[in-house]
Amino acid sequence: MAYLKFNKYELGNLEYSLKREILATNRAGGYLNTTIIGCNTRKYHGLLVIPIDSLGGGNYVLLSTLDETLVQHDQAFNLGIHRYPGIYEPRGHKYIIDFELDRNIVLTYRIGGMIFRKEIVFVHNKEQVMLRYTLLDAHSATLLRLRPFLAFRNVHTLTRANMEANTFHSVVDKGVGCCLYEGFPTLFMQLNVKNEFVTVPDWYRNIEYLQEKERGYDYHEDLFVPGYFECPLKKGQSVVFSASLQEINPPGLTKGFSTELDRRPERKSFKDCLKLAASQFIIRKGNRTEVVAGYPWFGRWGRDTFIALPGLTLAGCYDLKACKEVLDTMVAQMQNGLFPNIGEGASAAFNAADAPLWFFWTLQQYLLDTGERAALWNTYGDVMKKILRAYRYGTTDVQMHDNGLIWAAGEGKALTWMDAVVDGVPVTGRAGYAVEICALWYNAVCFTLELARDFGDDEFTGEFSEIPVLIKENFFPVFWMDERAHLADYVDAAGQNTDTRPNQLFACSLPFSPLSDEIKNRILDVCSRELLTPRGLRTLSPKNPLFAGRYEGNQNVRDHAYHQGTVWPWLLGHYIEAQFRIHGAMFAECARELVYAFEEDMTEHGVGSIPEVYDGDPPHRPHGCTSQAWSVAEILRSIQLIEKYQKQ
Repeated sequence: MAYLKFNKYELGNLEYSLKREILATNRAGGYLNTTIIGCNTRKYHGLLVIPIDSLGGGNYVLLSTLDETLVQHDQAFNLGIHRYPGIYEPRGHKYIIDFELDRNIVLTYRIGGMIFRKEIVFVHNKEQVMLRYTLLDAHSATLLRLRPFLAFRNVHTLTRANMEANTFHSVVDKGVGCCLYEGFPTLFMQLNVKNEFVTVPDWYRNIEYLQEKERGYDYHEDLFVPGYFECPLKKGQSVVFSASLQEINPPGLTKGFSTELDRRPERKSFKDCLKLAASQFIIRKGNRTEVVAGYPWFGRWGRDTFIALPGLTLAGCYDLKACKEVLDTMVAQMQNGLFPNIGEGASAAFNAADAPLWFFWTLQQYLLDTGERAALWNTYGDVMKKILRAYRYGTTDVQMHDNGLIWAAGEGKALTWMDAVVDGVPVTGRAGYAVEICALWYNAVCFTLELARDFGDDEFTGEFSEIPVLIKENFFPVFWMDERAHLADYVDAAGQNTDTRPNQLFACSLPFSPLSDEIKNRILDVCSRELLTPRGLRTLSPKNPLFAGRYEGNQNVRDHAYHQGTVWPWLLGHYIEAQFRIHGAMFAECARELVYAFEEDMTEHGVGSIPEVYDGDPPHRPHGCTSQAWSVAEILRSIQLIEKYQKQ
């Protein structure tokens, strides 16, 4: 029996089903994403969404959806569902009697005396999705029709009916090939059985995506349908449909589907769900291995990569090879001691003052798992020293001051992870001495010095040996606010910013800290009282007049709430680690309660994964990306920490 359980009696309830989204990836940047009943509610949804480098990169929706129709006695039963203005049509969800998500996606329908099953797999390392249809029961001759809805557009855009679209199709073995626009690859749609493709080209207009409407974006789209496939279907018979960028050999589809299904691990537990989710963020493209920050709309982010990598690869799948490949991919793109946060090459943006410092923390986690100190120093020692020298002597928007602390500031830039910008102005402006950047800086210098001393790098040791002393002398007096019993969030020319935020946690959780245990404990007490929720930590105390308890509305409104009270699950990992550093195994049971509370979310929002954010106010509804890399990663790493301390 599958671990993930859904209320069968609520599947026909749109309030229930449309809030639950499923994701499958090919491990190469492509994905399948929709709701559990197959009704797309976002422009990012689709059955075949793939990156197309020749079009400037980014993901493109090729096959939006596929409507299935069963015909008996000349009566057609359409199992699809689309939202049009004021109406859902057709309403195929009313036939659904079961939904399962284990090794693959399975939907079961009942139409009178017919019982029909649909199974979906997204093929690993290929641009191909396969659907297997089985007529489990029927008392009369049955026809199966499959009607593909094509988009052929970037995931961030929407398409309208137009004269430029190539509405013709080519004929291939047991299928057709379609390419709506020049520059796109051909989409080959084929079945494993003899069929007839009935040409009925038409645009289906004004399909609505209600999630986009809620988010304040354009939400209407026209999709092109070239016609439909039709074939007889006997009781007990299975038919396999393939949509792929490569023309395939139809007789091989039956075995191909079974082979893909056999490769899939079962979801037997909460941890299994997270491990599978973790594997979906690691993508390999050519000689690069990267971390997708979140599905469905984020790509690679430098900061997110380093924060998420240990949890995804070490705590999750224990894939040391993937971990190192990602590190090497990022190192190859480093410039002037900085890593690109978004983009690459000429379009790269080096606007994350903390990303290079998180690189050191990632190496520390890698070392904890491998113990390969000499290998790590030989491979990354020069990179580490280059970064530290860039920060000490100055690089873009970042420089060490005479007090040993890092000053990070750039006109109109948000250089920390609280990076929302509205109308060119950072919402959470933290220019100056940001508390987590200075804590990360101290950790990076201490870690590098430790390795340099171990391996006889006297030049670097002599150059940097006094820096930790200098940082430690100034960190506490610069940031500590005794009357509030916690650290300032940042310090600029105007003095200490007194907002109660979670960024001070990193001064408590990192391996090297300039703070005493007594001070760490006081900080944790404040964070526990004002920031901790059952889904992570708020980004701002509710006592603050700027606190935004709901993450909703258009992009402008959401950006103003993004780091102004919204709850982020990934922060929980560092909260738990900080508590363990102070209280040891005594905190294990509390940590377990915090982490396993997310088990309730495995059948919510992004099924089998953890989202980007939650509301700051109860009941802490999920929002943002339905599957976020560092959310999943830090919960997995927290489980690893719990297991470690429970053994002590």
